[in-house]
Amino acid sequence: MKALEICGGKTLSGTIRIGGAKNSAVALIPAAIMSDDKVTICNVPEITDTDVLCEILDYLNVQVNRASESLVIDSSKLENKKIPATLSNKLRASYYFMGALLGKYKKVEISFPGGCPIGKRPINLHLKGFEALGAKVTSKGDTYMISAKELKGANIYLDMASVGATINIMLAAVKASGITTIDNAAKEPEIVNVATFLNNMGAKIVGAGTSTIRIQGVSHLHNCFHEVIPDRIEAGTYIIAGAMCGNHLKVDNIIPEHLEALLSKLQEMGVDLEIGQDYVIVNHRENYRGVSIKTLTYPGFATDLQQPFCSLLTMCHGKSTVEETIYENRFMHIPYLNQMGAKIKISKKVAVIQGPTKLLGTEVEATDLRAGGCLVLAALIAEGTTRIKNAEHILRGYEQIVEKLTNVGAKIEITEI
Repeated sequence: MKALEICGGKTLSGTIRIGGAKNSAVALIPAAIMSDDKVTICNVPEITDTDVLCEILDYLNVQVNRASESLVIDSSKLENKKIPATLSNKLRASYYFMGALLGKYKKVEISFPGGCPIGKRPINLHLKGFEALGAKVTSKGDTYMISAKELKGANIYLDMASVGATINIMLAAVKASGITTIDNAAKEPEIVNVATFLNNMGAKIVGAGTSTIRIQGVSHLHNCFHEVIPDRIEAGTYIIAGAMCGNHLKVDNIIPEHLEALLSKLQEMGVDLEIGQDYVIVNHRENYRGVSIKTLTYPGFATDLQQPFCSLLTMCHGKSTVEETIYENRFMHIPYLNQMGAKIKISKKVAVIQGPTKLLGTEVEATDLRAGGCLVLAALIAEGTTRIKNAEHILRGYEQIVEKLTNVGAKIEITEI
């Protein structure tokens, strides 16, 4: 087991460059196998989730060459065989192989995906979408068998604006005959990035980024060159860190428009921000005001930033509230913040944070990726040393987090326990 050890109380100053978006890359890599030629994806983050997806590609006999931040993926010799639990259970995004393989070969067999234990995340919307396109879905144990003689365009309404279901249905529909319309589609920037990638390969998708996406089926997808957008969650996490202990901390290579909900809350509480075209410079200030947030689908306040934001709220004067509306188990970081000295009470889906409180370093545990991000931020301002166990969760989604924080003044290292 890996752990992060952080000595708190250091000021962060300098520049952190944001890498490619995890939530985009983990969909782009499976989508790449739909091409009949080689594709190149650049700005791919070096995180364990992308490593696992490359393991799955290797298992399927797909040739993958990595050069710096780019992946060259050649699926010309792909073998469409069952993806076992030993691979699919390593990450949630393995389910994108469902839509990609179904769309390309009209058949896929895969064990149920893994992922962080942040609550119920059923894939019923994905499966209903596949069935609407003409596929038959059967299951045996933890394995899904999905097949179709032919995929035909359909009108599909999502009961919830799910990012995963929107992308998976989009993948399956790209090579379906006729027109597919997805209503109540998710609007996240990562969906636009995936749709652009598919269009660069020859797909015909319009409306990505709106609640209605329209896909005209095509028979062939060709080679292309594509870039992963900057990671808005990584960017938001480091901007929050700057608000907590930054002195002219520059978070660079970002798209500020993707972070409007966060930036507006930071300004509301009194954080010193300079927002540029592709960067934010942030300075810590005293006497932050308590605020209330409610997680919503994009463009609302991102659930993935709720947990890191809680660390900042422990510094705010008065009462702050955090309402989580996306996942029911996304407060698993709260007991550890309280263990460090926070005063937080949970009532159903709402956490009430009373501040400011002094945090003390201790041993805590990352229960999931973003809870780990929260504890890293708390450790940066805590007195003494904090050890965060299960750091593997953190390394899944934060590229070179130790190097990036060290370069701006943090005292942090990875250890084996």
